[in-house]
Amino acid sequence: MKTLFVNATTREESRTKRLAKYLLEKLDKDYEEVEIQKENLYPLTAESLNKRNLLVGKNAFDDETLKVARQFKEAETIVIASPYYDLSMSALLKTYLENINVVGLTFQYIDDDVPETLSKVKKVIYVMTAGGTIVFHDYAYGYVKTMFETFYGVKDFEYFYAEKLDLFGVDAEAILKECENKIDEYIKRNL
Repeated sequence: MKTLFVNATTREESRTKRLAKYLLEKLDKDYEEVEIQKENLYPLTAESLNKRNLLVGKNAFDDETLKVARQFKEAETIVIASPYYDLSMSALLKTYLENINVVGLTFQYIDDDVPETLSKVKKVIYVMTAGGTIVFHDYAYGYVKTMFETFYGVKDFEYFYAEKLDLFGVDAEAILKECENKIDEYIKRNL
């Protein structure tokens, strides 16, 4: 089973990345990493969307601008690491999602405009940390879960998070360890 680590963190010492790497180590599988901030990805604009539509129309899916979509299409397990910023996911993750969701390559429409997957993804594991309280889980995890259910038919989701890490008087290390313990429990139940 091919695992893709979608790293939407920005700092080398990222606590989100720490938890995701802990999970990946416990999964004990080889994985491929896409470090989004090092990719040449941009939010969709009129120009980039027009270019993508031309490529799709020609079935020219080998274009460099579709590299992350091709990489995503072949993965069976996706591990996402994205911090909780401003009540949602990182802009890096949203940009990545825009760039992988390519009609004709990663999904297609069937009767009644229902999306059908063209990818191999079966499982998504989302890892998130927040300095404060995660007010609305649906604005980040819920969005990602709904997208993967809708476009890719994914039904197997896991969600690990650690919050309140930057609050005064809080033992951030203890909170991170608690999340690692939840990962350990998940691994014992599922592997």
